Amino acid sequence: MARRRKGEGQTALITGASGGIGLDIADCFAKDGYDLILVARNADALAAQAHRLASQYNVKTTPIAIDLGETDAGKTLAGDIRARGLSVDVLVNNAGYGTAGAFKGSDRATQLGMIDLNVRALVELTHEFWPDFLAKRRGGVLNVASTASFQPGPLMAIYYASKAFVLSFSEALWREAKGTGVKVSCLCPGPTATGFRERAGTGKTRLSNMGPAVSSMSVAKAGYRAFQKNQRVIITGLRNRFLARLVPYLPRRTVLNLVYKMQSPK
Repeated sequence: MARRRKGEGQTALITGASGGIGLDIADCFAKDGYDLILVARNADALAAQAHRLASQYNVKTTPIAIDLGETDAGKTLAGDIRARGLSVDVLVNNAGYGTAGAFKGSDRATQLGMIDLNVRALVELTHEFWPDFLAKRRGGVLNVASTASFQPGPLMAIYYASKAFVLSFSEALWREAKGTGVKVSCLCPGPTATGFRERAGTGKTRLSNMGPAVSSMSVAKAGYRAFQKNQRVIITGLRNRFLARLVPYLPRRTVLNLVYKMQSPK
């Protein structure tokens, strides 16, 4: 008799799932038998990855192409999922973006769009499925934040602030869920080898000189393992953990100056 995988009979909804950390997290869930609902904007890339994951891990995959940055996109997505007769047991809020540069002269739509995707869509989707998780007393939420969560980020102000929200929101939900059987984890990676750096422009900053970016699969595996253990916060990498834990003990002005220097052009 084949050994039952821990995720069989459950479905994970993963946003930003066409590449990078989101796609690698999808691999982790699929390997353990979870069916998948994969969400991203690129329909072709999403369909191709959904086909690969279904074939490789013998799970059901449902690709849904949608721009979660649009108003009420989370509500629309949840309605689409329910109309298909699907339920969600685990929500992975991975979709998000950043952009490097001073707030002065920045594009207003880009900055507000960052809030819409990184914060509003994450809250909207969590709000849609949270009652279901509590009712079933299982599953939960894995939110992808960043080491940017732990301090303000001059020259990348909105991105850092949005990820600080994700961390704070996740930790609060973790406590609310205590004793319910529902898990909540917040994954906080440092520089990772994905397409994020190219879009954000952080590869042109001094931050990129601090060491090589780690693989997205190593980040995904760490996040997946920690979620299964209901670990509240996961900071990947020893150096990143040390720096994040050091921040509260440093003068705030020192922290601001250090981040400003790291985010400055090379």
